[in-house]
Amino acid sequence: MKLAGAALNQTPLDWDNNLRNIKSAIEQAKEQNVDILCLPEMSIPGYGCEDLFLSEWVSVECFERLLEIKDWCEGVIVCVGLPIRLNNTTYNCACVIRDKEILGFTAKQFLANDGVHYEPRWFSSWIPDTVAEFEAFGKTYPIGDIIYEHQGIKFAFEICEDAWRNENRPAYRHKPKGVQLIINPSASHFAMSKTDVRYHLVVDASRQFECTYLYVNLLGNEAGKMIYDGEIIIAQNGNLVLRNQLLSFKSVDFECAEVSFDTPLPPVEMDLLPVDENVEFISAITLALFDYLRKSRSRGFVLSLSGGADSSLCAVAVAEMVRRAVEEIGLEEFAHKTNCLTPNEISDYKDLPVDEVKGILVNKLLVTAYQGTINSSDDTYRSAEELAKSIGAVFYNWTIDEEVKSYRGKIEHAIGRSLTWEHDDLTLQNIQARVRAPGIWMLANLKNSLLLATSNRSEASVGYATMDGDTAGSISPIAGVDKAFIRQWLVWAQENLGYEGLQYVNNLQPSAELRPLENTQTDEEDLMPYPLLNQIERLAFFDRLSPQQVFEKLKGTYPDEQLRQFIQRFYSLWSRNQWKRERYAPAFHLDDYNVDPRSWLRFPILSGGFREELSELR
Repeated sequence: MKLAGAALNQTPLDWDNNLRNIKSAIEQAKEQNVDILCLPEMSIPGYGCEDLFLSEWVSVECFERLLEIKDWCEGVIVCVGLPIRLNNTTYNCACVIRDKEILGFTAKQFLANDGVHYEPRWFSSWIPDTVAEFEAFGKTYPIGDIIYEHQGIKFAFEICEDAWRNENRPAYRHKPKGVQLIINPSASHFAMSKTDVRYHLVVDASRQFECTYLYVNLLGNEAGKMIYDGEIIIAQNGNLVLRNQLLSFKSVDFECAEVSFDTPLPPVEMDLLPVDENVEFISAITLALFDYLRKSRSRGFVLSLSGGADSSLCAVAVAEMVRRAVEEIGLEEFAHKTNCLTPNEISDYKDLPVDEVKGILVNKLLVTAYQGTINSSDDTYRSAEELAKSIGAVFYNWTIDEEVKSYRGKIEHAIGRSLTWEHDDLTLQNIQARVRAPGIWMLANLKNSLLLATSNRSEASVGYATMDGDTAGSISPIAGVDKAFIRQWLVWAQENLGYEGLQYVNNLQPSAELRPLENTQTDEEDLMPYPLLNQIERLAFFDRLSPQQVFEKLKGTYPDEQLRQFIQRFYSLWSRNQWKRERYAPAFHLDDYNVDPRSWLRFPILSGGFREELSELR
């Protein structure tokens, strides 16, 4: 039997785009004489429709689209995802179409309700080993835990989360029923190193349940925050038959392979291939930026390039997005999807070397500005200018001292006294960061571009950012990763991706440069060492430990009194800055957790601030 999966780059409620991708996959399947084609979970409406899944009309619209798709499926079995709403209850379903006939709907049994997932808000779980019927558009269809058959081969489903439920997963019930093929349409979000876990989930299941397993994931930045890697895996009896290249810039990544059920592959033990998180990170963030740019119909990116680590990474990510996308899908398709070149320009540039084309495209898509003050150093200016020049970005340079002086004078006049660094440190720092926002927003408006905010996860945790200043932006692409990772990644990128313009930032200590230069301000002096901050953050909110438990875990890494002070500082800053995290620009989910209250970590804006727990810690 010839099996195929198609990872699709869908968009919630973008019916034309979604059906166009589905039709393209079906046509490729028919050209390749495929027997069974699996498409990702919720591929008709898009997985990220959120509360719209509760609207009756969305399910009706999906079914009408399903009837269109059905007529494309001549001579092939196609498995396509959509919501089915029965008696005011919505089910997450995979529909099986064979030769233009709907055979039935398998409903998801286990709903993801951890981390970034809130499926029980929209869907209900289907009861295992039960099948019902429903009527739609004048016909009756079976729905539930269905076993299908084709060419004497029984097949059934695990839909995404179903496979992650260990001893409760549907595969345990499928095996005694003689199921030889398990199909898994998924929308499994990206996180660094997660593909290792997913790989074992599929390959080990094929061995354990003595079956062939077909797994297909969603692809791209579907709805704004979550990234999907488009993984397609076919395994049999513990053997890997097919595994695709992840995080493709294609709209449809189609893969197929032949599998013999008459002489199945003998069981084997598979070794896990190591995954480089540096490669995963840049592959994911560049695809996310590409999709966000085109789906928001923006014309490019604008960035306040300070010369520091965070803004430097954002700049390199845009440049690398251009390089990776053009290398994979070509100049013409890239220009069409991003609307960055005219037809004449495409014709002029199509035969140029990739590096030259990349520089031209970066110049059209990325505008940067260094907004210095009297407190800025020559080192950060050089870092910003040399990096922008090396990647081809537009680079502007201006100072904001006059604006800062104007605001400062107004307030001093109003309150009847002078502001000093001794008594008004935070106020004088924040006004500089806030004054930078209007000018860079003006550029973004002029260019119809996305303004990139540059906050990282470490800063978000402790509120080490000026609201309406350096947090200003349409999107905050690196708010899902910590500062220590960013710093080591920039060194890796200089050495492995050839971004020599990073040599300047890689020799700098992170600093906000908001105090007078003689004060030699650094981030870690203001806060604590970044690696320790990340450890405390992870223990507190990923492992969910109390302040005292965090102290016990980290005891010995620093002198006890100093460690207590760092832990107290972290929890105090965390508690008082939830309001900032609520207002951050949308951020990509890149690691195995984040601090975004809309996706991974909810925390009260007002709380006791761990006062009692920190008191006991003393």
